[in-house]
Amino acid sequence: MSTITAADLAALGTDAMIVDVREPDEFAEARVEGATNVPLGSLPARLGELPRDRTLHVMCLSGGRSARATAFLRAEGFDAIDVEGGISRWYQAGFPVESGVAA
Repeated sequence: MSTITAADLAALGTDAMIVDVREPDEFAEARVEGATNVPLGSLPARLGELPRDRTLHVMCLSGGRSARATAFLRAEGFDAIDVEGGISRWYQAGFPVESGVAA
């Protein structure tokens, strides 16, 4: 499976398409700026909302859900990459997070 580190994702800047598969309350607590929240359980029903012409960088809390979501997305024909260690690794590396209900 394709993976990317938090540092490599941060280096891509704000143009990276991040799909956060955590639940809405987790997403509100801390998220990467610009990330799109598509909880893992609703992913199959929401595939039409995701771009097929961009690489999707898939993130969760620590990597378990995002690994499953990445495998599913790749099987559905998306170019998806799992973010190693999820938002936990992102935060530990000192990269910024947003909090509160997303607009």
